[in-house]
Amino acid sequence: MNRVLSQCVKELNQFRRDRLTVALAFLLPLAVLLILGYAIRLEADNIPLSVQDFDNSALSRSYTARLLATNQFVPTPLQANESLAAIDAGQAKATVVIPPDFSQRIRAGKPTTIQALVDGTDVNNARIIQNSLGGTTRFFLRAQGIIPDVLSPVIPQIRLWFNPGRQESLFIVPGIFGLVLWVFPSMLAGMAMVREKEQGTIVQVYASDLSAREWLLGKELAYVIVGLGEALIVMTMAVILFRLSFRGDPSPLLLGTLLYLFASVAFGLLVGARASNQTAALQGTAIVGFLTALLLSGFIYRLENIPFPLSLLPNIIPARYYMEIARDAFVRGTGWGGIWYGPLMIALIGGLCFVVASQVLRAMQFSE
Repeated sequence: MNRVLSQCVKELNQFRRDRLTVALAFLLPLAVLLILGYAIRLEADNIPLSVQDFDNSALSRSYTARLLATNQFVPTPLQANESLAAIDAGQAKATVVIPPDFSQRIRAGKPTTIQALVDGTDVNNARIIQNSLGGTTRFFLRAQGIIPDVLSPVIPQIRLWFNPGRQESLFIVPGIFGLVLWVFPSMLAGMAMVREKEQGTIVQVYASDLSAREWLLGKELAYVIVGLGEALIVMTMAVILFRLSFRGDPSPLLLGTLLYLFASVAFGLLVGARASNQTAALQGTAIVGFLTALLLSGFIYRLENIPFPLSLLPNIIPARYYMEIARDAFVRGTGWGGIWYGPLMIALIGGLCFVVASQVLRAMQFSE
């Protein structure tokens, strides 16, 4: 144990002497937090909408005002007084065409047809526009007393749990924790591992009685400590900037963060054990770690939408489980009963990475 601690202290001293690495280790996670936290928006708004009103009555103008009062659409003028011109020019995502007999038919109790032309280039955006136009139209008819609520056989009363204000930061920012704490600690550990090869200092390890596992444990402990510093800084800034707060028992997040950092550093050590230079280690941890944590963890996209057999990969990605733990800690607050499997899976995957890394290093030591 003393040799492991000595290796840990030696690694931390090397890390501390490289001021550029120290600065990047703590500034880059903050930059990622700020960029992704403020840039990613999943709910579409400020959608350019043009309206062609052939009726130009008080009722049609009231309907147009209701469409724009949702704060989801912004008015966009027509081009050449044609309904499709603004969409074709890329200046509007949708155009609503109100017929000339709109108010007359409504007052007469007759059905009327409103045409909505939607740019379907972005399927998700088109679906949002379609649902928003339909919902706003129904609300307008009820507000005008044209369709009384009593005529509807089912009137749903919808209540949002956990996030009633629909703050996207409550979903995005805890996911950023999983992305940041997977990429940067593994990157630092992988580059430190390869640096030993490039500088030749790994030969001293081969010549000593220090085992491969003890050497890796020293590096593992050192960069877990660095990762804890990164986690403390990133989470503190997130609490200040995005007003996050704990919901329920924080112990799953505390234990999950420690195990997650262990898995992240073990992954970096595994990549570093196989890589021959720092460029390869950087590419391995950044590309493999970043892409899987971004695309196959549920950070933005639903895992249920990933087609088979690619849908099997998220089961072995620790970021998937840690994001569930973080979102539960800051949004849901169900505690151990809801995410007990997360720390367990992270520990298993991290332990596997460490064992494989130690086997690779042991083979290198014997070969030398």
